Amino acid sequence: MHPRLQQDLDQFPQILDRTRQLADEFLAGLKQRPVYPPLEAQQLQLGDDQLADSGNGALATLEDFWLRYAEGLSGSAGPRYFGFVTGGATPAALAADWLVSAIDQNCLLSHDTVAAAIELATIEQLKSLLGLPKAFSGSFVSGATMANFVGIAIGRQWLGQQRGIDVAEQGLAALGPIQVLSASAHASSVKALSMLGIGRDALKIIDSLPDSEAIDTAALERHLAASNGAPVIVLASAGTVNTVTFDDLPRLLALRERYPFWLHVDAAFGGVAACSPDYAPLLTGWEQADSITVDAHKWLNVPYDSAIQFTRHLALQMQVFQNHSVYMEAPTLRPDDYLHLTPENSRRFRALPLWMALKAYGRSGMQDMVDRNIRLARRLGAELDASEGFHLLAPVNLNVVCFALSNVKGDAETARDRFIARLDRHGVVRCTPTRFNGQPGIRAALVNWMTEEEDIRLALESLRHCLPEAF
Repeated sequence: MHPRLQQDLDQFPQILDRTRQLADEFLAGLKQRPVYPPLEAQQLQLGDDQLADSGNGALATLEDFWLRYAEGLSGSAGPRYFGFVTGGATPAALAADWLVSAIDQNCLLSHDTVAAAIELATIEQLKSLLGLPKAFSGSFVSGATMANFVGIAIGRQWLGQQRGIDVAEQGLAALGPIQVLSASAHASSVKALSMLGIGRDALKIIDSLPDSEAIDTAALERHLAASNGAPVIVLASAGTVNTVTFDDLPRLLALRERYPFWLHVDAAFGGVAACSPDYAPLLTGWEQADSITVDAHKWLNVPYDSAIQFTRHLALQMQVFQNHSVYMEAPTLRPDDYLHLTPENSRRFRALPLWMALKAYGRSGMQDMVDRNIRLARRLGAELDASEGFHLLAPVNLNVVCFALSNVKGDAETARDRFIARLDRHGVVRCTPTRFNGQPGIRAALVNWMTEEEDIRLALESLRHCLPEAF
């Protein structure tokens, strides 16, 4: 064994203990850590892109990393990081994630480790939490991009099946052009269209309802009626990123009765609202979708990276993702035969953090995170709308506040970008830029389990402090 490897093997307890100490230090200061570290701290230091001839061992390298780069780590796991839709990691989920790396299970086979059984159990618990029926199977993937990829890939196979074509075997050329219809498709779905060979140009944008991101189902029906039976996938939004708008799923399902199409519901973070009795009606009808995306590293607050793809069409999924090899067993139609169900062969034990979080906090704990974030988002929105210098671009439908600067002198987008740069330098709250209805806006997305009333007070203070008198 290499001397450094032998040294680290001998010092394993010390290495893990020092790692725990550094993690303690980071977490203890998380609420005070800048949500956006200084730009200079985000840069690699001289020589660190070069491979050394001889290593320093784990302890020395650990100390070196923390000394030189800890300042460049953001407080994105903390309670005032409202950028993008970024969750944190509950204590139970974090503990599980540490174990995931330590036990290092490869979750490709259902009989090689208990990990596959725990993944299946986690999927069943999650379906219970979100009110999804037993008819759905599911598996863990890296994020919404891959969950959307899987759902659309199964949809592509279904379109072929309607015409007697096995796309997985014969290729997309045998099926010909596909139409993908949506009003507010997430960029990850558009990326998936490229990766799947369907192509970005296959996406046809259907009109939204007035002053909304929701699809106009009358416009969709007109398009479907004029499509002359072309193979169609409909991408529905169950929580758009700007305004958390939900497409009218019951009306989409009624259309599907007359114009058969594959219905994929992107519920990356909005789907978790189904755990709350107050907001579950927003998801009415999703139990009849063909495929669904839900992220775990957003509102379920498990560490990156983790998402779940659901489908009612397990056999089609296996046709797409089955893995042929002489040294592996043939696929069986089982919901835990994960080697044959996702793009990955080797798979991290992603299910354990969510399994442990669900066990630790139960239905009521998950509901508390959702209800509290929504209540605080609405307070933030109301306070901003009542403040001089800000106004809402859209109602606060759920947990995202979409707002803009008021009374801007000069170019609104330039002013917005300068404001966000000041906000980042102040380091108290992180928001991200967007556009809504053609106007430059700002987003604040609340999904962190630690966010409380005090964080809204601090965020408002920072937002007002960073608002310049003139642009």
